[in-house]
Amino acid sequence: MEKKKVLLAVSGGIAAYKAATVASRLYQGGYDVKVILTESAQKFITPLTFQTLTRQDVYTDTFEEKNPSVVSHIDIADWADLVLIAPATANIIGKLANGIADDMLTTTLMATKADVFVAPAMNVNMFNHPAVTKNMETLASFGYRFIEPNEGLLACGWVGKGRLAEPEELIEVVHAYFAETDKKQDLPLAGKKLLVTAGPTREELDPVRYFTNHSSGKMGYAIAAAAKKWGAEVTLVSGPTSLQPPSGIKVENVISAREMYDKVLSHYNSQDIVIKCAAVADYTPVSVFENKFKKKNDTWTIELKKTDDILKTLGEKKENQILVGFAAETENLESYAQDKLERKNLDMVIGNDVSKEGSGFGSDTNEIIMIKKDGSKRTLPILSKEKAAEEILEQVLDLMKR
Repeated sequence: MEKKKVLLAVSGGIAAYKAATVASRLYQGGYDVKVILTESAQKFITPLTFQTLTRQDVYTDTFEEKNPSVVSHIDIADWADLVLIAPATANIIGKLANGIADDMLTTTLMATKADVFVAPAMNVNMFNHPAVTKNMETLASFGYRFIEPNEGLLACGWVGKGRLAEPEELIEVVHAYFAETDKKQDLPLAGKKLLVTAGPTREELDPVRYFTNHSSGKMGYAIAAAAKKWGAEVTLVSGPTSLQPPSGIKVENVISAREMYDKVLSHYNSQDIVIKCAAVADYTPVSVFENKFKKKNDTWTIELKKTDDILKTLGEKKENQILVGFAAETENLESYAQDKLERKNLDMVIGNDVSKEGSGFGSDTNEIIMIKKDGSKRTLPILSKEKAAEEILEQVLDLMKR
């Protein structure tokens, strides 16, 4: 079998010495290992150490081009099957979370499409600092995965959480990742990119008021989780919800209909499947007040204008994507859903009567009808939203075979 390629990125902390053991064990375990050292990391351990352990050049400088036929940081970014940042300092976490690319490590990480594991190591107070917490949350929303540090006596003398995970733990994460990846090759949506929208949008009226709807996002999140489980590379574009996103997917948080429109369109061309589940506002205020609007008269007339129709735009721009929409109705469900399917050039529409008990916004169940562009229909009884999500994906697989 072809060797798995691991890019080990080492930043400047005392725990950098553990990275040498990780590099050595991975190389001995049959992995192809390349190493990037930051300038600070070289204060603790030398490039020669890693070169000797991996039999590979070590990368330290964005502008040192060892091979004139390639751009080094792009070449190594494309080369990697997996990136492991160990140790990951507060500084490197902050840079990556905020899009700062000013050295070999950060420029490479900005360019890679490989999955990234981050193993933090720092003083316990630094680890618990709100800025570090926020930056880690940001990276998690990008799809980065974290390997929790251990608790104990730290190099600085403090006792607490912040010790880099032991080399054996880091190596086990790499083994488990590739074992999972190999299994995914047999999953039904392996290699497919799927985007799903979820939740409501909010249309601001003034600093304290906005228009929204009752969507909880549960159906869209259930589809995202099922698609991930079935092997897809999932992007979730979510309006404001209280839900915890499924792990291992890219999350794009938006507020307004316009933000959702822009975000979905920015991803559309790279997707194989798009499932438009969000309850997007059809109208938005013409005027937004800079300050809170004060009570004056017994009535208040607000002028609204149409928002851009995301699903219609996707249908107009559709090339090879499978496009699925939702039709949440309170009457004439099938006829309205069929009309939406045709007007918006969908491959399938999912209709649900939100006025029915067990099928409305916020419930944990749904009762749906699925109508395809070839006229075929499938009506399901009330199911959990997780089960309904799997039924929807089964029909998407059927569309992929045609």
